[in-house]
Amino acid sequence: MSLTTQFYTMLAMVGIGGWIGVALDTYGRFLKRPLRARWVVFINDFMFWVVQGLILFYLLLLVNEGELRIYIFLAVLCGYAAYQSLLKRVYLRILERLIQTSLSIYRLLIKVGQVLIVRPVVGLVHLLIMILVGVVRILWRLIKWVFQFLYSLVKILLVPIQFLLRMIWKLVPISIRSFLSRIIIQLAGFFGKVKNITNKLQSWWHLIKKK
Repeated sequence: MSLTTQFYTMLAMVGIGGWIGVALDTYGRFLKRPLRARWVVFINDFMFWVVQGLILFYLLLLVNEGELRIYIFLAVLCGYAAYQSLLKRVYLRILERLIQTSLSIYRLLIKVGQVLIVRPVVGLVHLLIMILVGVVRILWRLIKWVFQFLYSLVKILLVPIQFLLRMIWKLVPISIRSFLSRIIIQLAGFFGKVKNITNKLQSWWHLIKKK
C-alpha cells in the first residue's frame, strides 16, 4: 500500500469516525430509548451498527481495496473523539433547530391544509346535507298534502254515490232487504266463528311450543 493510499485511508477513517458520532447522536435523538420497549431498542441498535459497518467497509473498499490495518481503527476512534470534543454541541444545536423548524413547518402545513381544504370540504358536505334534508322535508309535505287532497276529493266524490246507493236501497222491496240483511248477518257470524277458531288454534299452538 503506497503512502498516498495510506494517507487517503487515514482521512477517510477519521471522517468515518466523525460520521459515526453524528449518526449515533442523530439516532439517539430520534429513538428516545426510555419510551421504547427493550426488544425494539435491541433490533434498532443491531440494524444501526450493521449499517455503520457496511458503510465503513464500503469506504475501505473504495480507498484501499478493503485492506484492514490497526491504524484504521485508531483513525476511526480519533475521528469519533474529535467529533465528541469539537463538534458534538454545535451539531446537536443545529439538529435540534432543524427538528423544531421541520415541526413548525409541518404544523403550519397542517393548519393551512385545514383552512384551505378540510374546512371548505366539511362546510360543503354540511351544506349538501342541509339542502338534501330541506328537499326531503319539502317532498314529504308535498306528498302529505297530495294524499290529503286526494282523500278529501274521494270523500266529496263518494257523497253522491252514497246518496244514490241509499236511494236504490230504499227502492228495493222490503222482503229482499230483509233477506240480504239476514245473509249479511249470517256471513258476519260465520266469519266471527272462523276468527274464534283461528284464535283458539293459535293459542293451542303456543301452548304446544311452550311444552
